[in-house]
Amino acid sequence: MSIHISAAKGDIADKILLPGDPLRAKFIAENFLEDAVCFNEVRNMFGYTGTYKGQRVSVMGTGMGMPSISIYARELIVDYGVKKLIRVGTAGSIDPNVHVRELVLAQAAATNSNIIRNDFPEYDFPQIANFQLLDKAYHIAKDLGLTTHVGNVLSSDVFYSNMPERNMKLGELGVKAIEMEAAALYYLGAQHGVDTLAIMTISDSLVNPDEDTTAEERQNTFTDMMKVGLETLISD
Repeated sequence: MSIHISAAKGDIADKILLPGDPLRAKFIAENFLEDAVCFNEVRNMFGYTGTYKGQRVSVMGTGMGMPSISIYARELIVDYGVKKLIRVGTAGSIDPNVHVRELVLAQAAATNSNIIRNDFPEYDFPQIANFQLLDKAYHIAKDLGLTTHVGNVLSSDVFYSNMPERNMKLGELGVKAIEMEAAALYYLGAQHGVDTLAIMTISDSLVNPDEDTTAEERQNTFTDMMKVGLETLISD
């Protein structure tokens, strides 16, 4: 086992969905996977392995923010040999054309975090998705008839910003939404040569606040991104 994951070797599949909310991981396991077995309860960060359409897959919560996802994703990659990691989470729209319950596939992730600058202070190292996963997810979503946006997102270290106008300005530059994990996941993918992608459902809108959803809706619905994520994981 690793420091934060109690699974034994072989308990985790080489492909995994990563919701931030551990209860969303439990929801996915109970509603999409067959013969799901819990492999982790440390810190209540639930993880499960089962089968989806006959293929072995896992799902595990990562918590909120880049430090948290960095811990779990790194251990999954280094200690358990996971090769495909897809974040399925929520994001807030900063684009008036991107609405609540629509999907955003993060082609790239800008960030205000120093998590990458700590390693490369002299560069603006771009955080990008694995193209094969991105391409598969886009076509799967379109085949399912889902409204899907592809583009840049902002991975922020700050949820309650004291200067939200700066974030809104990014929306004018084509950034689709704000979330808190994708850049770190993409950086780990680059470091370790594994495939990473972030699929988000818009849960609230900074430009259309009347569209916002409840905490229960965010935990137990948003199944479209779960289907797209699972189908992308098992696609050849």
